[in-house]
Amino acid sequence: MTVSPPPTSASAPPAVTTDVLVVGSGPAGASAVLFLATYGVSALLITKYSRLSDTPRAHITNQRTMETMRDMGLEDRLMREATPWEYMGNTTFCTSLAGEELGRIPSWGTDTVRHADYELQSPCTMLDAPQTITEPVLIQAAQERGARVRFDAEYVTHVQDDDGVSTTVRDRLTGGEYVVRSKYLIGADGARSRVAADLDLPFEGPGAVAGALSIVFEADLSRFVAHRPAVLYWMLQPGAEKEGVGLGVLRMIKPWTEWMLMWGYEVAAGPPDLTDEVVRELAVALVGTDDFEMRVKSRSPWTVNHHFATTIARGRVFCAGDAIHRHPPTNGLGSNTSIQDSYNLAWKLAHVLSGAASPALLESYDAERAPVARQIVERANQSIADTGKIITALDLTDTTDVAKLEAQLALRKAPGPEGEKVRAALREAIAYKAYEFDAHGVEHNHRYASAAVVPDGTPMPGFRRDPELYAQPTTWPGAKIPHTWVTRGGHRVSTLDLVGRGRFALVTGIGGEAWLEAAQALGAELGVAITPVPIGPGQDYEDPYGTWAELREIEDGGALLVRPDMVVAARHLSSPASPQQASDWLRDALVTVLHRAAG
Repeated sequence: MTVSPPPTSASAPPAVTTDVLVVGSGPAGASAVLFLATYGVSALLITKYSRLSDTPRAHITNQRTMETMRDMGLEDRLMREATPWEYMGNTTFCTSLAGEELGRIPSWGTDTVRHADYELQSPCTMLDAPQTITEPVLIQAAQERGARVRFDAEYVTHVQDDDGVSTTVRDRLTGGEYVVRSKYLIGADGARSRVAADLDLPFEGPGAVAGALSIVFEADLSRFVAHRPAVLYWMLQPGAEKEGVGLGVLRMIKPWTEWMLMWGYEVAAGPPDLTDEVVRELAVALVGTDDFEMRVKSRSPWTVNHHFATTIARGRVFCAGDAIHRHPPTNGLGSNTSIQDSYNLAWKLAHVLSGAASPALLESYDAERAPVARQIVERANQSIADTGKIITALDLTDTTDVAKLEAQLALRKAPGPEGEKVRAALREAIAYKAYEFDAHGVEHNHRYASAAVVPDGTPMPGFRRDPELYAQPTTWPGAKIPHTWVTRGGHRVSTLDLVGRGRFALVTGIGGEAWLEAAQALGAELGVAITPVPIGPGQDYEDPYGTWAELREIEDGGALLVRPDMVVAARHLSSPASPQQASDWLRDALVTVLHRAAG
């Protein structure tokens, strides 16, 4: 039902106007306003807080997210400030940092066996970049590109009508309220999203499933960890598996002097009083000695959620990030998925606002990203359950019996069949955590199915290897265009660098000249920027390694129409029979994807 905007009195101040209003300054909101500003869209971000995140929270930054940052020209800036890839990998399971080590699993593609998979998939590395690093980088770049940002500005409510959205905002410094008038609204206001609540989005999942504590502190623990650098150290201690994320955790924030301690609590009972004595006791237990000094920077309880929205937009209002997928930090999917939500939505809004696309294009956001919300929430929660395999490997049902726990830990060092059984089971349980720490396929194997993708009549290629563990590139419509190295003037360049930048791209080779001519003519006619990408001997880009020919899944003269988010929108397997066929096919593909009238 269409609702008129609230009336304003003659004395009321005029509404603040913008094309897109973004609520929330976390990864989803900060990236949304960055992408929109980069694409030339008038965008305003409001946040009820007086500053950006002062706690590190989300931190794992995967390759797909780094590809979006590369597209925005921010990859190098993040790499200068974040913890590099080589420090991320020795995820360690132990009784404490100073105690007995149960095993390690190489993580995030740092293992020799897996590293090639990661390098073949993307020109980007992984990074450990906490929100205290990423949010300022995103917001500063957005402001440099014309975005406006208002702190102490709290979302109150919104009303949609045929022409836009009227959002009431409260100034938390003065208590006064004002209206922001926008064409579209993005709710990126976190797990307690008021925008999502006002939209009455449908959610599935049990909701809050556990309680957890996060305590950020400074302490020089390098003597315990510098020889086994990692982001995460997991502690098997009495009661550690009861709540939280499956075990006790020490997470590196700055090597090796700043840390986050994570421990569980029972949701029904509520969080404990985090006194200095309680915090110190937990830290000593997980470090394994009291021979260290610490300075506590923050302490906060939070809930482990299992909750995802099955519809993520209504009308002119869209939700992104934790507002629609609420889950534990396992797998490091939170901020990554949030940023990728915004990357999917921003180019669509930009094309609709410029008149290049019909508003119907925006319906594809829900179709493409709602399934991802479900996938990552279920994967992250499954990873907590998988941690229980370590308890089972020790032939325990829980760790409350300290004597039995110590006896089983001792058994793993004993000769004979019983000790051999425990050792084998423990190795297998830790190796299984690859589904949390090396889930490369979860990060890359999205296959969008929506009206913003044109099927080519071929079935989706099957996965040759485990689709959660291994990224498997394809040019099948709905998949991200594969990365490989080609050259221009002899200099190496990624295929991902030839697309994106807020533009469509037309990728072809020798025999595909008609595609490029059609792209130039249709781009001008339809008002759509299309980047020509000819690859082959004597073309603008050459394939001296032959790897593009192996990955492209089309003939030399075939064509790939690639969306601004690097996703293949349409594919023609062979050379066009005539210039007219090339023009007709490309016109149909663009009209379909952009939801333009055929005429």
